[in-house]
Amino acid sequence: MPLPQVPSDGQVAPPRAVDHAVIDLLRVDDGLGIGGLASSLGVTATAVRQRLDRLMRQGLVERSTTGGRRGRPSHTYRLTESGRRIGGDNFHDLAIVLWREIRSVSDAEVRRGLIGRIGTSLAGLHRDEVRGATPRDRLHDVAALMRRNQIACVVEEPAGPDDAARTPSGDAAGGGLPVLTSYACPYPDLAEQDRGICAAERVMIEELVGRPVRLAECRLDGGTCCRFSMAEAGPAGRTGRGGVGTLRAEAAPRRMPSERPPGRDREPRRGRSSRSSSNSNPESVS
Repeated sequence: MPLPQVPSDGQVAPPRAVDHAVIDLLRVDDGLGIGGLASSLGVTATAVRQRLDRLMRQGLVERSTTGGRRGRPSHTYRLTESGRRIGGDNFHDLAIVLWREIRSVSDAEVRRGLIGRIGTSLAGLHRDEVRGATPRDRLHDVAALMRRNQIACVVEEPAGPDDAARTPSGDAAGGGLPVLTSYACPYPDLAEQDRGICAAERVMIEELVGRPVRLAECRLDGGTCCRFSMAEAGPAGRTGRGGVGTLRAEAAPRRMPSERPPGRDREPRRGRSSRSSSNSNPESVS
């Protein structure tokens, strides 16, 4: 029997639909044998053994052996810690609710601080995976990290005669800077409701690269991709020193389609002319 396919990130593929019935039974009655499982499932003992073999290879089920007085020893099966977590890792609804609570904060300074801290915390989850010696190298590390998480992206290098000459920081001597281009959104449901999540993603990239970053193009504005460009040398920060726009604009709340218009606490709308301008901030939210 072929071994299950393991994704490139080392995580085992999710269990098959037919194997979930075994997991559900062991969740209720931990320590069942093949006979009990076969009876409950209405299948043959051979079919149960095949399912258990798959689940054990995936690290979701473990087997215990007890010696009987006569005959063969008996085996019982129970869920591992990973097996018990199956079915309990859907955080989609929780993420939506938590983000709505964040964007409902009326104090703009508090809201900006929360979004900045979220971006910094996201960076902290992956800091060990970004080890490049220069900001350019670290941007490539970030792109590789995103691809491992099934986010299609590339780093576009500047083209030109000066591109081969680099400064010690890894920048092109002629001033060209690389651009991280993402063709998929890591948080599509959140982004469609509130583009403040784009600000958090930018802060995360900025923290990992160690250089100010700006969102130069956004799919929410009708483009085919999101483009994060490194700014000129300078300290990275949560206040958007990397270029167009700051967390002040990025974190401004936007009314979701399902929400009623807010009352007096609503922030004044900026002029529409700034949104249509070619120099408008893709992360800006009115």
